Amino acid sequence: MSAALPYLDASLSVDERVRDLLGRMSLAEKVGQMLQLDAQTDLEDIVLHRHAGSILHTAPERLARAHALVARSRLQIPLLVADDCIHGHSFWPGATILPSQLAMACTWNPTLVEQGARMTAREVAPTGIHWTFSPVLCIARDLRWGRVDETFGEDPHLLGELGVAMVRGYQGEGLGDPTAILACAKHFAGYSETIGGRDASEADISRRKLRSWFLPPFERVARAGARSFMLGYESIDGVPITANDWLLNEVLRGEWGFEGTLVTDWNNVGSLMTAQRIAADTTEAAAMAIRCGNDFVMTTPDFFEGAQEAVHRGLVSMQQVDEAVGRILRLKMDMGLFEDPRHPHVERQREVIGCAAHREVALEQARRSLVLLRNDGTLPLSPQASTRRVAVLGPNADDVQAQLGDWAAASGQVEWMREYMPRDLVSTVLTGLRGIVPEGWVVDHERGALIGEGAKLVGYEDDQPVWSPFVAAPVDDEEVERAVELARGSDIAVVVVGDNVDLTGEGKSTATLELQGGQVALLDAVAATGTPMVVVVVSGKPLALPASALNAAALVQAFNPGMEGGRAVAELLLGRIEPSGRLPITIPFHVGQQPVHYNQVRGQHGSRYADLTQDPASVFGEGLGYTSFAFRSLEVLKDHVGVDDELRAMVTVTNTGSRPGRETVQVYLHDVVTSATWAGKELKRFCQVDLYPGESRRIELLMPVHEFSIVDAAGARRVEPGEFRLLVGHSSRAQDLVSATFWVE
Repeated sequence: MSAALPYLDASLSVDERVRDLLGRMSLAEKVGQMLQLDAQTDLEDIVLHRHAGSILHTAPERLARAHALVARSRLQIPLLVADDCIHGHSFWPGATILPSQLAMACTWNPTLVEQGARMTAREVAPTGIHWTFSPVLCIARDLRWGRVDETFGEDPHLLGELGVAMVRGYQGEGLGDPTAILACAKHFAGYSETIGGRDASEADISRRKLRSWFLPPFERVARAGARSFMLGYESIDGVPITANDWLLNEVLRGEWGFEGTLVTDWNNVGSLMTAQRIAADTTEAAAMAIRCGNDFVMTTPDFFEGAQEAVHRGLVSMQQVDEAVGRILRLKMDMGLFEDPRHPHVERQREVIGCAAHREVALEQARRSLVLLRNDGTLPLSPQASTRRVAVLGPNADDVQAQLGDWAAASGQVEWMREYMPRDLVSTVLTGLRGIVPEGWVVDHERGALIGEGAKLVGYEDDQPVWSPFVAAPVDDEEVERAVELARGSDIAVVVVGDNVDLTGEGKSTATLELQGGQVALLDAVAATGTPMVVVVVSGKPLALPASALNAAALVQAFNPGMEGGRAVAELLLGRIEPSGRLPITIPFHVGQQPVHYNQVRGQHGSRYADLTQDPASVFGEGLGYTSFAFRSLEVLKDHVGVDDELRAMVTVTNTGSRPGRETVQVYLHDVVTSATWAGKELKRFCQVDLYPGESRRIELLMPVHEFSIVDAAGARRVEPGEFRLLVGHSSRAQDLVSATFWVE
């Protein structure tokens, strides 16, 4: 094609190029640019007949075919290629698989999260993929929800900090950076708060509740440069997000000035007609989506016909179509795809995918993601013992997919990756221990229990997938007995329990949080042997554990720690690393205690049930080390401040134990009296400090007072005058915090 065409002339401004290209496009070509279609279907139909602007879930050999078809098209507009690269290049053989996003959040370390995203971008870019559907900024508060593992936990401030870090890592030096990929903040907004924890249903959220908790993380990443948002499946107050003019046009594009692109989730536009039934046909559904500012329409092929018909019938204007297509073309030009479509680069793939430096990032994230929740002194295991026998038990002790978690390798979302099981690339707890125990130690293994299976796709109802119910495995007395015998003859029993991909993920919400299958029977039986028992929970979300686990010699939470997770667990058990992970989410004793998130709104008679206290098993921010820390001498330097001031405070942190360690300094705010009900405390800052035994450090805390706001009854966010308390310490638990009072005038 002639380089004389203005839209191919990189010396012109992007606006000039976009205007020129829009003027050359037919209605069909414009509507086609708004389509994002599954590359596992008919590529010729996708590229040449529907003129799709984007494809996803593309096997390598099909990507080459798709680019060849673009070269045959009239205008040769480059494709934007997308995939779910959410904790590493999740669906690429040999790629570095990081811990899950929930595990990353346990690090409380934005720098480490950014490093993981940068590493991911470097592995993704040479495979010809431009766009990852990450980070997830949903707030996980109903733990029955299947997608808890994809979140950064329950706190909006922590979500915002880690989300911004992940966007920086993905987008690198800017979208023109050939090692960068486009970030996508999802699922906008309130998707995680659906009724009963059931995935993709009605969300029980008022506009005030949205503004209070669910929108702030998205606003932060929007202002930090995230160029795309994905819309949730759910509806709020009867209006599906895809058709929510208030949320998309008034708030996102209006109040926040967001100029990036929006992409629907899987067949959201089709669901307006088939599932949510607010549109009579595809034409009406397409018109709703365009009017509300949607740009890319994911996997609704009939949008192509419906949108054109909507224009012909006057339901939408050509200007509205041009606005959406203009945003898409502008994005592609900002990424430089017209000059370099970034086809796969095989030599670069060999250099970076799964390289040693990237695996080291995965290992460091895994190390820092492990949360020690209980320890009676059994850990760390002393390497000085000349002979020690370790029994490694449990269904997740040597399960590769349990380490990787959902949305990775053989978890099932991508058809062409279903059989990929990188056994030799993944360190399980069993292989991790066998790889690093001292010479002379013996590590033996018995599974002892199964979890169960299910969640098989059996069909579709109202265009939504229908899964078979999960079937828990029965207790196998013979397996339990073999595990018990091994435990009796061992010095220590490491029991690795949890869940699997049949119990976590999209469309896999659960009614219970209890361990499934024969796991409780195994834990109870091993506990009865008297052999010290270390319980390691490898899971996608918090689980309600039995007394035998809660009272074990030690308890470690490992939220799907990735391909190096087993080695990291082994290092922790043997004391080669200092535990430093902190929970980004609260763990209940029982599913019926929910909600248990730390920042609940104050109310009456809300402290307990008649048959169960409201105290959780473990709180937000909690985590032990092999050393201990004390917080002293919290001082607010100026106890009367104005809204435009900066609050300055100092606190002393001391390592009171016998080992070097890392403490996470957590800073919470308590607004004593508010004009509308509000949370009892909110996380406002955090930082990490490394201290030697006996070492103290005076930490300065700086916070703009304008951040001490609430959303009032009218829905306006503002700082109210009055008394405040600053709370600083080791976790969100009251006894772990020291306090100081100040006033806002």
